[in-house]
Amino acid sequence: MTGEKFDLLIRNARVVRPNDSQVRLQSIAIKDGKFAAVSPVIDPSTARSVTDARGMLAFPGLVDAHMHTGIYSPLAEDALTESRAAAQGGVTSSLNYMRSGQYYLNKGGPYAQLFPEVLELSANRFYVDYAYHLAPMDARQISEIDMLIDKYGVTSFKIFMFYGGYGLHGASGHQHDFLMIGPEERYDLAHFEFVMRGIKRALATFPERRPYISLGLHCETAEIMAAYTRLVQTEGKLTGLRAYSAARPPHSEGLAITIAAYLAQETECININLLHLSSKKAVDAALRMQAVFPQIDFRREVTIAHLCIDYDVKTGVLAKVNPPIRSREDVEFLWQTLLDGKIDWVCSDHACCRHEQKVDGSRPDEVFLAKSGFGGTEYLLSALITEGRRRGLSYNRMAELTSWNPSRRFGLLNKGDIAPGFDADLALVDPDRSFVVRAAESESAQGYTPFEGLELTGKVTTTYLRGEPIYDNGTVIGSPRGRYLHRPCS
Repeated sequence: MTGEKFDLLIRNARVVRPNDSQVRLQSIAIKDGKFAAVSPVIDPSTARSVTDARGMLAFPGLVDAHMHTGIYSPLAEDALTESRAAAQGGVTSSLNYMRSGQYYLNKGGPYAQLFPEVLELSANRFYVDYAYHLAPMDARQISEIDMLIDKYGVTSFKIFMFYGGYGLHGASGHQHDFLMIGPEERYDLAHFEFVMRGIKRALATFPERRPYISLGLHCETAEIMAAYTRLVQTEGKLTGLRAYSAARPPHSEGLAITIAAYLAQETECININLLHLSSKKAVDAALRMQAVFPQIDFRREVTIAHLCIDYDVKTGVLAKVNPPIRSREDVEFLWQTLLDGKIDWVCSDHACCRHEQKVDGSRPDEVFLAKSGFGGTEYLLSALITEGRRRGLSYNRMAELTSWNPSRRFGLLNKGDIAPGFDADLALVDPDRSFVVRAAESESAQGYTPFEGLELTGKVTTTYLRGEPIYDNGTVIGSPRGRYLHRPCS
């Protein structure tokens, strides 16, 4: 073929772009891993390879902004299987929370020692591009924030607000052992304040990176949860997910959000991400704090699980997560808030917890003995299409919620859109193809899913990472070729 200037041409794709109001039938040309042209007509003779999308939707590759790779299984092992699940769902960028302490690396110490190990374990193990959010757990790690930004391109950080007095799965009286911090350290409100001051210092130190340096918060209060857990267990009236929701009540979320917002104002930590809002009370508090402190750039996140299932889901204890799965009324309120344009992105909070780890062998139905978290990145786009389409959510808005908005917030400036110059990350979706969720068909190593039995319409057929297919018609393709994303990425 003469006159070739593109590596790949995808014809007859219904291109879904964020910040647009239409879905257009176009051809997509790719060169050197980047989108090179998007136009209604591109001469096939100008491309080395041509494929026909047959009218399928073309979404920008998803940026799953909240994942936990390596939490319950060794990082190198988890990265391999769970990034395959991400590719299966059209995800091309995986942003993972990581911290020191029990679970994850099961180590304490400075990130100067720990993070190179994280990167070494991650290398050549991800099928999708990846980055990490880091949690400063002690004073020494707070002092490393500038170094992490400058040397490693880590621009996003996290506070788990309840860890100082409550465990990952329930009440705990050994938090220093769990967090692996020194006896002189306190993981409390003062620590949260000093983390925010560390972020404020970084905002001043790196003014050119200021828009991409942010702090995410898991907003629950240990004292409220500890008291209500005792109350729920003593009364014994509730079981399962209803009991767990009552033990970690929605006003615990609201109170934590209010505290966090005041500290952000006090410290001038202006870029705050309120993570996995699960309830009406949490959202009300988040919106109220936005009005009280308009100078703080709050972003609000919800997970696909909190949008799709409630605490009466048939899979029961398998859907235990923090914050808990809530009532159907809370689910509908989250949707209304999203439709009103007040939610910034939807993510999976994917944390693969295999069945043998998830439940207690002798009492598998006891929610307070089960571990928290589950996977779901492979269903993120399909579930959002299924639930969103029947509620009037446009495809373009879906692309904003799953690609554009998180990519802008977290400094992935080469991701999030189908336009010349962007990484050629793409998810082709058959919008009319329905399927029933079966864990046995997932690429995840988890072996079960709280979404089991749900019928979804809108199936990812092909996922491209930087112009190369990594998933096609039910099969993950090739070897892992995901790259570490040193942010901000240009």
